[in-house]
Amino acid sequence: MQQKRSKRYRAAAEKVDAKKNYSLDEAVTVLKTLPPSKFDQTVTLAFRLGVDPKQSDQMVRGTCPLPNGSGKTVRVLVFAQGNSAEAARAAGAEHVGFEDLIKKCQEGFQDFDVAIATPAAMSEVRKLGKVLGPRGLMPNPKTGTVTDDTAKAVKEVKAGRVEFKLDKNGNIAVPVGKFSFDAKALVENGTAVIDAVVKSRPPSAKGTFVENLTLAATMLPGLRVDATPYLKN
Repeated sequence: MQQKRSKRYRAAAEKVDAKKNYSLDEAVTVLKTLPPSKFDQTVTLAFRLGVDPKQSDQMVRGTCPLPNGSGKTVRVLVFAQGNSAEAARAAGAEHVGFEDLIKKCQEGFQDFDVAIATPAAMSEVRKLGKVLGPRGLMPNPKTGTVTDDTAKAVKEVKAGRVEFKLDKNGNIAVPVGKFSFDAKALVENGTAVIDAVVKSRPPSAKGTFVENLTLAATMLPGLRVDATPYLKN
């Protein structure tokens, strides 16, 4: 059964050329002319990558600081003790602790968006794998969330550092800001994300890396983006 689209969505779809590959600038310009919703929609870049997600050596994962932030309030939890804990608090982390926080998470506490841990804390934090793992919240050195410099990590996350990871179907979706952002901010954030994903190409990947790239807001149709200018080979 075909999903019935709203009147607003159909009106927006009429302004989008489904067969055209827009430049990122063009795509953002068109997106900003589409009818807004009652809430501030998240704008996302979705990548279809030419890798095999079943092969461990073709995993694509990383982080990217957004030049203009994400427009989202990020709640941060830090597993740390001593100076690292104090630094995290000073940097604005909402929840800081060690054994008490581990126990709290084991009991179901989930009122945070990002978890950071010091390397020393990880021996105990690993016990939370079954709790934090399914939500994508497990601290990981590859995403900069296992570090002794907790202040830097907290500030980067709150400033708008986004994470990306290949899903089982070979896709990546990364938020690049809010619909209310001006076009220049969305283009700058989008360019940073595309560059970060392209640079994360595994050495074992063959052929075209970015097979499809789409820009979309939560309640609006997607616009195909030409990824060619960002690909090195």
